[in-house]
Amino acid sequence: MPFPTPENYKFKFIDLFAGIGGFRLALQNAGGKCIYTSEWNSGAKKTYRANFGEIPFGDITNGKNKNYIPDQFDILCAGFPCQAFSIAGNRKGFADTRGTLFFDVEQIIERHQPKVVFLENVKNLVSHDKGNTFKVILETLEVKLGYKVFHKVLNSATHANVPQNRERIFIVAFDPDQVENYLNFEFPEEIKLTKTIHDFIEKGKQDDIYYYKKGHKYYQELERSMISKDTVYQWRRVYVRENKNNVCPTLTANMGTGGHNVPLIKDDFGIRKLTPKECFAFQGYPVHDYILPKLANSNLYMQAGNSVTTSLIERIAKQICMVL
Repeated sequence: MPFPTPENYKFKFIDLFAGIGGFRLALQNAGGKCIYTSEWNSGAKKTYRANFGEIPFGDITNGKNKNYIPDQFDILCAGFPCQAFSIAGNRKGFADTRGTLFFDVEQIIERHQPKVVFLENVKNLVSHDKGNTFKVILETLEVKLGYKVFHKVLNSATHANVPQNRERIFIVAFDPDQVENYLNFEFPEEIKLTKTIHDFIEKGKQDDIYYYKKGHKYYQELERSMISKDTVYQWRRVYVRENKNNVCPTLTANMGTGGHNVPLIKDDFGIRKLTPKECFAFQGYPVHDYILPKLANSNLYMQAGNSVTTSLIERIAKQICMVL
């Protein structure tokens, strides 16, 4: 178990929609102790257990699972999935959030009143339903629950020194009654990208399953288009897309669907897909210590694509800790 709960800690947090533990890894590094975690996907739970020694509680929409949340903790973390707020634009004031996973987060905040709420989501959340979805979330946090909210879109390539083009919206909300100096909070500054894809790609030949064979129907097009060993490519149905800025394209959850959409590279031994281990590295995971259990590669690809860039979460967590 490479990442046990630290004995000495500065704050307590809970980890909702935990996936494979990206938030947990980051907040433990920032001095936190995880006292509750929830995740419903069985494969992700196996990866979580291998690394943290605990099996997350299941579906957070289940009231029984909610009842296991301890009364008091400092930070609520949730990289919650964004479901369509189907009636978000049709009501005055608060739109009804029932039926969405954000409603479950709202219930937990209302019941437990953490000092801080720390949320992550896709960049498109801001513009979803002409901005109504995001408006509902902000109104719920600010008007209904009384939190002071900060939000910003950050990119892993510009804010975490990880060469992956991954833009996400981050929401940090403080309870002003418990955190008087909440106005001191600032998101981390941009930092120079000094690492290249070669810091994240495995050296030497990888397993044959990752390489395209010369008889593959697209091999000639791949060979013609993929000429550089210093960038990551994407196969787009019938053509190759080169990432001109020499960073990895956004890793997605649908990398797991039969291996499609997995980014491609050219190495000394041929043209191949990134391995699951490399995808975890591009999410900031310490891959020499982090355990990937024996699961189908499609499952591991999906886990990587669904995760957060943990080193970026850690930078934001440290900013939160400075305020606390």
